[in-house]
Amino acid sequence: MEAAEAQKLIMETLEKKKGKSKFYLKDFYGMLPDWKNRDVNKLVNNMVQQGLLEYWSSGSTTLYGIKGAGKQAAAEEGE
Repeated sequence: MEAAEAQKLIMETLEKKKGKSKFYLKDFYGMLPDWKNRDVNKLVNNMVQQGLLEYWSSGSTTLYGIKGAGKQAAAEEGE
């Protein structure tokens, strides 16, 4: 699977998840089981750089989500 196809698969999968807006990196490993973990990590980080995904950190845990989705994004818009 090419990187563009993998990005499309990730975006479609995340958009289908109702009620969940943030995901662990290991969730992305499950979406691309034929890929090496390091390659998935590079792809996800590339998607963050492209503005498709965004980081969210609690200080000890880093999660990823679709840019602009989720409760935190809505709270920031209200400020």
